[in-house]
Amino acid sequence: MPQLEHSFCRPSVTPQAYEYADEALSAAAQPPWFIPFVPRRGLVNGHLQTIVGNFFPRPPFHLPTIAETVTVDPADGSRVLCHCHWQAEPVRAARLTVVLVHGLEGSSDSRYIKGIALRAWDAGMNVVRMNMRNCGDTEALTPTLYHSGRSSDVGAVVEHFTNRFGLKRVALVGYSMGGNLVLKLAGEWGQRPPLIAVATVCPAIDLAAGADALHELQNRMYEIRFLRGLMRRLQRKAALHPGVYELAGIGQVRSIREFDNKIVARYCGFRDADDYYYRAASARVVDNIAIPTLILSAQDDPFIRLFPETRSRLLANPHILYIETRHGGHCAFLSRDPGEEIHWAEATVVRYLQAVDADTSGADVSRPPAAENPA
Repeated sequence: MPQLEHSFCRPSVTPQAYEYADEALSAAAQPPWFIPFVPRRGLVNGHLQTIVGNFFPRPPFHLPTIAETVTVDPADGSRVLCHCHWQAEPVRAARLTVVLVHGLEGSSDSRYIKGIALRAWDAGMNVVRMNMRNCGDTEALTPTLYHSGRSSDVGAVVEHFTNRFGLKRVALVGYSMGGNLVLKLAGEWGQRPPLIAVATVCPAIDLAAGADALHELQNRMYEIRFLRGLMRRLQRKAALHPGVYELAGIGQVRSIREFDNKIVARYCGFRDADDYYYRAASARVVDNIAIPTLILSAQDDPFIRLFPETRSRLLANPHILYIETRHGGHCAFLSRDPGEEIHWAEATVVRYLQAVDADTSGADVSRPPAAENPA
């Protein structure tokens, strides 16, 4: 395994309200779907954006939902729970289907997942809100743990619904850890129909860098929150599988890196945390991404970090559009726009997917199709 230099890439930005990480792309070359991000007044601090974004109220979620489990590993019977929102049967296969993947210790019920699901549905898309293994109270569906390398689970979900409904076009959307999963799958798949696009918000592309950033003093509140959730989940798994997960002797777990070293590596087939971070990171395969891919990131994200070599590889791939804003925090991007337009990242991702879908299908997205009632 090559040794990576542990320095972080915190790229400079121009005094504009937005920034393309690719400095060769001028403001005049902005695609028509792009609207610059201007943070909500008073929320120009990454921690404030992150915290307020996590609790900012949203309208009630009202989409008709079909819950379905999907087998992702026939060898051990592992299944994941998906919450699906299908357009009417006559148009279902022809509409873009968006698979949404949440972040660490999130679920299909995370606020940001439900928020972007509503937008994609209103734009006429099918929506699948996927839970990673064990998430969304699904510990009983698998004997295994979830981790950042299980990109094949996302692929299994895509293949399941493609085979079932004859889907013509599928896009993946991932947040944070989910962003790493969908980027990793895109790099592994290359060009494989029906996958036509990927979009990510604050993806954890360099796992080692992110784990170490979480242990910084200013980020300990996030790390402690994640650790509490992970340890509670491990206790539930141990209760379900007492012969598999042994809690005695683990001792205290004080960091995400220590959890990954003691738990993830031990039970998921990695030598140690470094081996896990290297093998599971999408950074290894971003060179192979061969479909339109959007990466949204914020310079003031408290704990997402990129190694310089990874950033160079992202910018060198012509299929990847890497957009970085000065402000936005972690997966928040609360803008000064009114109403639900305050959620800039969600609106940007949906507009991007509409544009890619139009290029692929020849559809006119100037007037998006109205959402249909499911059959």
